[in-house]
Amino acid sequence: MEDVCAKFVSQKISKTRWRPLPAAALQPPDLFATGSWDNEDNRISIWSVGHLENVGLNGEYQGEPQLLCDIKHNGDVMDMQFLDQERIVVASSTGTVTIFRHHQNNQTLSANQRWEKAHYHVDQDTCCGGAACTGIICNNPDIVTVGEDGRINHFRADQKDAVKTIDNADSSTLHAVTFLRTTEILTVNSIGQLKIWDLRQQRNEPSQIFSLTGDRVPLHCVDRHPNQQHIVATGGQDGMLSIWDIRQGTMPVSLLNAHEAEMWEVHFHPSSPDHLFTCSEDGSLWHWDTSTDVAEKPSFLHQGGRSTTYFSHNTINQSIVSAWLSNDPTKDRMEITNLIPNQTLSVNSLDVLGPCLVYGTDAEAIYVNRQLFA
Repeated sequence: MEDVCAKFVSQKISKTRWRPLPAAALQPPDLFATGSWDNEDNRISIWSVGHLENVGLNGEYQGEPQLLCDIKHNGDVMDMQFLDQERIVVASSTGTVTIFRHHQNNQTLSANQRWEKAHYHVDQDTCCGGAACTGIICNNPDIVTVGEDGRINHFRADQKDAVKTIDNADSSTLHAVTFLRTTEILTVNSIGQLKIWDLRQQRNEPSQIFSLTGDRVPLHCVDRHPNQQHIVATGGQDGMLSIWDIRQGTMPVSLLNAHEAEMWEVHFHPSSPDHLFTCSEDGSLWHWDTSTDVAEKPSFLHQGGRSTTYFSHNTINQSIVSAWLSNDPTKDRMEITNLIPNQTLSVNSLDVLGPCLVYGTDAEAIYVNRQLFA
């Protein structure tokens, strides 16, 4: 694992996110943000991955991430998304949603905008406590939040009042949300359901509902395929990876055995969506590779005790049909690699951008791999 840099940070890390790159950027990402949880003082921190001058003789990257600035955050950081290159939207266990601005000229963070108790139980104005805001998705300037209270909020940056609130969107906890298109979102909940919502509709009803059959397994995370909006991946309490085609049926296209405990996050690689990454309470982080001819590609595997599972039966040209939608992806070709050989505590969050991976754990550490595709 010589290609991974670890930094011990004395706080449990709940979220890690790369700062987005400008559209024309050729360089790899150089800044990321982290949020913490379950600490007396939770913090939002901005890190630099360090400079490329620290490259060893063999081109391997040396030098650990450097803390640029941080700021105290009230409550556990439940989710975190960059709105643009300077602003980060953060969801709190207190129900508050805050936009922090990163001032790059003097490396400071400040609270830019705040929606107090965007999520709450019972009545906002009485002394009731807030309900955790569990998930956020941004499409600048739009921000959609979901929470333990089953509420969906649609905010706009620099606008004080919500554009739209669906108060009783769900009778159970909503855990995560993603945009399908600019006016359509998809939520996952604690009873194994996916629901599609059209933000333009007056009716506060989902336009479609999908569900896992049988046991109502809580779903914790969702991501949409970056190029094919109808393909969605979810993960939940049983550690299974589910792939859905929202154009057809109400059940997943494939269910893949994955982690031995809760899956906390799932991410398609934004520019190479044949690659998908998942992380879990069981201390593992898996790289799922469905690119059609694994043999022709540079190997992702390094010696270092990573467990690798190969599935290789008949390789079909999947250029037209996404490999994720074949009824049994394992029939074609899929390679699954655990990127963490000696698993310990929960891997709570990961993010991938270009050749870089960042992830954070309950072992109070953040890890950066800058040569994911080496």
